[in-house]
Amino acid sequence: MSTLFRRVLHAILFEIGALVILVPLMSYGLGMELFHFGALALILAACAMSCNMLYNHVFEWFETRYCWMRTIVVRIGHTLGFELCFMAVALPITAWWMDISVGKAFMLDLVFSLFFMLYAFCFNWVYDIARHRLNMRTK
Repeated sequence: MSTLFRRVLHAILFEIGALVILVPLMSYGLGMELFHFGALALILAACAMSCNMLYNHVFEWFETRYCWMRTIVVRIGHTLGFELCFMAVALPITAWWMDISVGKAFMLDLVFSLFFMLYAFCFNWVYDIARHRLNMRTK
């Protein structure tokens, strides 16, 4: 499987899984219509994938240019940098869509961030196991 195809498949599966879990929980928890919150979630998912690709491209350019090693500090910086980048895009959209203040949108984004940290850990663990098993079958 090519690297590009694998990355696209990973991103799509990641976002679909998150939407399936997050949309019903958050629409119920916030007392919003499923469709209204679901539309926001789809918009933010598309923004997240776009931000992720652009951010990683720029980050990898800096990584190559300055010979960065992928240490824990660099990975933490990468993660925090992406969150700040995505937050700059997501906060105004969320505040406008939900008709709330940017401060309330920020608090909601913290909830999303906690969810996505846990979800990303679990998803990537399962994805790696599945990919390993599929690779073993094809050999």
